[in-house]
Amino acid sequence: MSIIDPEATAAHAARGVGRLIGPLLLLSLALVPVSWWLPLFVARVPFLWREEVSIASGLSELWRLDRLLWLVVLLFSVLAPAVKSGALVWVWYRLPLSRARPLLDRLALLGKLAMTEVFLLAVIIVGLKGVGIGTVETSWGMQAFVAVVLLSFASSTWAWASLTGPVARPEARG
Repeated sequence: MSIIDPEATAAHAARGVGRLIGPLLLLSLALVPVSWWLPLFVARVPFLWREEVSIASGLSELWRLDRLLWLVVLLFSVLAPAVKSGALVWVWYRLPLSRARPLLDRLALLGKLAMTEVFLLAVIIVGLKGVGIGTVETSWGMQAFVAVVLLSFASSTWAWASLTGPVARPEARG
């Protein structure tokens, strides 16, 4: 295993406000798993039932009800965002600049898969509201979850843009 020269990484090449990219990627990596436990919405049937639903509780219930849907939600809401966040931090801090850009291009697919989780949640909420028996109200966790997804999207987009622009070119040393 070769030792990476820390001066050859994207983190070292970043200048000005671009130095915030790495810490934002780390923050995103830390917040993605936390978001799985936030209450996304509250489903209620008057006088009978009330339940706060998070990604974690939804996965638990899906395991019991529908293994295929459980697998889809696990893939798009848990694995894709976690792998994407971890890989972005690794690329930013550990990979040489010459290899960072092509790998970030490949990670863009994971970013697209991770963004589908917001769409999936919207479909679930619309479906539950359409049943007409009870009510579904979005909870504070939904806004926090969307904010985490947007932070991840923005920081990864910023990282990619910084590696395609002038920041990606190493400074001439003489």
